[in-house]
Amino acid sequence: MSTEISRLSAEWQVWLVENLALGVTREEACRTLVGAGVSEAVALEEVARVEAHPFYQACQRLGRRYGWLESVMDVYSELHRQSGGHATLERREKLSSDEFFGRYYFGHRPVVLTGMMADWPALGRWSLPYLAERVGDVDVEVMTGRDTNPDHAPESDKHRSTMSFRDYVRMVATGGETNDYYMVPRNENWQRDGLAPLRDDVRAPAGIIDEALRPDMMTLLLGPAGTVTPLHHDNMNVLLAQVMGRKHVKLIPSFQRHLMYPRYGTFSHVDAERPDAERFPLYAETHRVEAVLEPGDLVFIPVGWWHWVRALDVSASVTFHHFKVPQGNTYLPTPH
Repeated sequence: MSTEISRLSAEWQVWLVENLALGVTREEACRTLVGAGVSEAVALEEVARVEAHPFYQACQRLGRRYGWLESVMDVYSELHRQSGGHATLERREKLSSDEFFGRYYFGHRPVVLTGMMADWPALGRWSLPYLAERVGDVDVEVMTGRDTNPDHAPESDKHRSTMSFRDYVRMVATGGETNDYYMVPRNENWQRDGLAPLRDDVRAPAGIIDEALRPDMMTLLLGPAGTVTPLHHDNMNVLLAQVMGRKHVKLIPSFQRHLMYPRYGTFSHVDAERPDAERFPLYAETHRVEAVLEPGDLVFIPVGWWHWVRALDVSASVTFHHFKVPQGNTYLPTPH
């Protein structure tokens, strides 16, 4: 009895349209189909049928546009490599706001900033006992049950739990290294009136962040060693300040999206800690830079840049996303 099939499954039809639209040749497509058990005659017929369909012709035009955009991104990647930006994550001490905006914010380049949190009361005060004493009675939201769901980050609404800050601090203090629970920006705890004492311990990095520091301009991250923020990108510029403990961060340029195997819009299929080279071979071509953030370090993550973060210790971080952009939204150099 022949094992050949007379027509393609829905999955193979999608594969065929997508790959032909992206430039795979008829011969290459037929070879793949034949290798999957389709007869050569049926493979040729299916390719011809797809190519004659008006939907495919529209997909082909989109595929050409995608290919052009990808080639532009490859040019950016090559320029980034030639500049040396692919080799290391820059670390700058007491950077002026003019240079920050000129070289990094508008240059779309990440950077670790040091020496800019010396005036933060939080650096000398924050510890788990301090947090429990100051705001322990406040109810906060935490993401729990993360270990049972590999998609906990994009499916965050399934993991929201409410508890007292004191109970959460106790979990962090006694639970050891785990990724099962984490207070993340989506919990929006900073906007709770009861956390005002902690907000008072934070300062706006001078000349870079809007000093108004309204609660909706900041977020709080707090969790045990072992918490992981999976590989993703944000749709805004972010400045992350490390207050307590250490975090290991990895960043990949926004213009290498075509190498990132996106899913759920802003997440990646790739596990940045243990990338699967067979399933995701293009990821090996990305320009990855990394650093370990110590208390007092800030990292600027440009909009669209992919990043992965692992807490190496019990960790507390504050993020900012309201930048004090010169001239509003447009940077104009000072006239001479």
